[in-house]
Amino acid sequence: MTGPPDAGARAFDRPVVHRPSAPPWYHAAMRAPLRSSSSVALVLALAAAVAGQSPPGGGWLRPPEPVARLVESPPPPDASLSPQRTWLTLRTREPLPGLDVIARPHLKLAGQRVDPAAHGPELAARTLALALVAIADGKERPVAIPPGHWTGPIWSADDRAFALVRAADGGGELWVADPATAPPRRIANVRVNAVLAGGVQWLPDQRRLLVHACAAGAAPERPLVPSGPQVQAAQPGEKAPVRTYQDLLQDAHDEALFEHYGQSQLLVVDPAAGGRTMLGPVAMWERVEPSPDGALFLATRIERPFSYLHPRSAFPRTVDVLDRDGRVVRTVAKTPLQDKVPIGGVPTGPRSVGWSASLPHALVWIEALDGGDPKAVVAARDAVFRLDEPDGEPLVWFRTEHRATGIQFGSDGALALATELDRRTRRSRLWRFDARDAARPGVLLVERSTQDAYGDPGSPVMERRPDGRALVRMVGEAVFLAGDGASPQGSRPFVDRWDLASGHKDRFFHAEPGRHEQFVGFLDERGLRLLVRSESRAEPPALVVVDLAAARRTPLRAFADPAGEALRGVQKRILTYARADGVQMSGTLYLPPGHDGQRRPPCLIWAYPVEFTQASDAGQVRAAPDRWLRPGGSSHLALLLAGYAVLDDASMPIVGPQRSANDTFVEQLQQNARAAVDALTKDGAVDATRLAVAGHSYGAFMTANLLAHTDLFRCGIARSGAYNRTLTPFGFQNEDRTYWEAPEVYDAMSPFRQAHRIGEPLLLIHGADDDNPGTFPLQSQRMFAALKGNGGHARLCMLPHESHGYAARENVLQCLAEMCAWLDAHCRDGG
Repeated sequence: MTGPPDAGARAFDRPVVHRPSAPPWYHAAMRAPLRSSSSVALVLALAAAVAGQSPPGGGWLRPPEPVARLVESPPPPDASLSPQRTWLTLRTREPLPGLDVIARPHLKLAGQRVDPAAHGPELAARTLALALVAIADGKERPVAIPPGHWTGPIWSADDRAFALVRAADGGGELWVADPATAPPRRIANVRVNAVLAGGVQWLPDQRRLLVHACAAGAAPERPLVPSGPQVQAAQPGEKAPVRTYQDLLQDAHDEALFEHYGQSQLLVVDPAAGGRTMLGPVAMWERVEPSPDGALFLATRIERPFSYLHPRSAFPRTVDVLDRDGRVVRTVAKTPLQDKVPIGGVPTGPRSVGWSASLPHALVWIEALDGGDPKAVVAARDAVFRLDEPDGEPLVWFRTEHRATGIQFGSDGALALATELDRRTRRSRLWRFDARDAARPGVLLVERSTQDAYGDPGSPVMERRPDGRALVRMVGEAVFLAGDGASPQGSRPFVDRWDLASGHKDRFFHAEPGRHEQFVGFLDERGLRLLVRSESRAEPPALVVVDLAAARRTPLRAFADPAGEALRGVQKRILTYARADGVQMSGTLYLPPGHDGQRRPPCLIWAYPVEFTQASDAGQVRAAPDRWLRPGGSSHLALLLAGYAVLDDASMPIVGPQRSANDTFVEQLQQNARAAVDALTKDGAVDATRLAVAGHSYGAFMTANLLAHTDLFRCGIARSGAYNRTLTPFGFQNEDRTYWEAPEVYDAMSPFRQAHRIGEPLLLIHGADDDNPGTFPLQSQRMFAALKGNGGHARLCMLPHESHGYAARENVLQCLAEMCAWLDAHCRDGG
């Protein structure tokens, strides 16, 4: 990459675009008819760029105006319920932040990005407005806050108050409000540090707040002369495989910065009385949770030594129980640096330590019985421990055959729902235990494939009690399950009432046919009034109160979506088909507005490969065809407004045993693509001779492979992908084998190795500051160099300051402009 053009300018304030010489289509593009004046401008801009000239008007491209208007239009507000269902919060955000926000200076520390001025994560879109709607009468009132980067509202569990945090230089500002009477007011002399934790939570009394406050002191300055070289060592016989992480610590100065910005002083803040009390010393507090009775705190802090090869999740930790004065009552766990965890494994010692929500201050945690190694052959992989009193002795509550993944507690004080997962077969089990009687054996409730969308029973509906505990909602012996309701016709969300004593289930709520209605929450204790988000292909989302007892539906809030109206004429349907070996497949076919069936438009196939252990799961439909269409950001569906059809989420299953499915990755991709093209040809709605293939991340990897191994597509678009698997030698996606265990698989799957075989034009787009494991910006740069060096036709656009997903308005518009122009050049008439 090049540096700044002059001393006063920043690097990457324009997209970095690498261009080959003008290909034959350049001249044809100038002769062929175009659909609109905006298409003319865009193709001229791209053609000029390919020829080595700057686009007219500067360094940024803009897509056709219908696409740009969609991207720049504000979306409908976000809606959420307060814990006791008294208030509905409506938050209006700007559609996209400007590049000036994304380009703010940030630090890359231990696998995360820190805004040093704000003492928190990188900033994103601003909140423009906040409003509260009273559920009782539907009246709406605005919350008086200026536009800014706000977190919250963080509700007290009794709905009496809420807190907000406003990002600001020097640390987050803490604001508190009474939703019924008082506007938000700032709490003086408190600066929130959100680097390692959320920063603010209510204590069980719901009157006081626990705050991670910025510690005093200036950030260390980088010395002109380093204190010494960076030295790492490997010991003979000690295997320490590590995935390919980014944004890691690089030197002693990075360590000092991470420690400085990660440290916080715990404060107990009383907003009403104005008091502040320090809790414990300044430390790198990562998680601090009060016990259900408020008498104790479970506190996790990060400690040295840090690592230059692992993110902070692998750093040493100490988990303590603290009293109200911050004194250590008991040390539950001291975890060393997790640098020898097997691939796909877990650390040894206590993990997932948490309070039991059913007892005043009892602890529950999980420990591996197999050394954390998924390859070990053992009767039980994990044991779940409980400690009822801090000064007692931990007892084994139960053991699991497979890896224990979590416990949820019921509102009756007795129910404990525990899950375990066999990663190899993708099967899970749900068990019922008695939280009050540790000796009572568990009862197996469900065993299923986690990839079986049709058989997904849904997830337990949680509720937050007035004391702050999050519990599984129960009425008698029954719990409620909310799910997507996947089916061959598409998803139809539901809520079931499941009687655990008898095992009987009632379909409590089911979305109306032809509508997509997502459960938001219950509005009464008995569970007879529900709030749902209801939408259809013809109607934008609205919040509706469903009264099951009275069989009545009452609109609470409807959200106009003028930008989405431009897509009202889009035709949408599920396309089902099968590949040569019989595996069932599907995708959602979108036809652009104004399609009359007379002219068949070119089509973009957008996909992402997914591994399945069973062919029956791979063929299931997971689409939601009855939703209102409102793409946002850099969504490929915006291309519908440029006249292109889209086969969205086209099935790309890789079927086989978890350890060896990738042995036939390329062959299965070929079958998948051929099946999709044959289905589009048979369907006849699009021109199957003018197809493009595209994807993001692993979908970009797929795209390059399909251009290398098939001749089905006019061109491809690959966004933020990884193309050389030798750069991710300790596994990727669901591949657990290392490069040295399966070099032939890594080589066969790497499109970089096949760059000389890619004859179709390939557009590469990548965030210049990508932080996703494995998808270094170098991946696209080297892929482009390989294509150019072998005489291929390619274009590389590096979006300044962007990470794995694209956020800044300028970059999103550039990305869509590149995509539109690439398709115009290669898939339209004469391309």
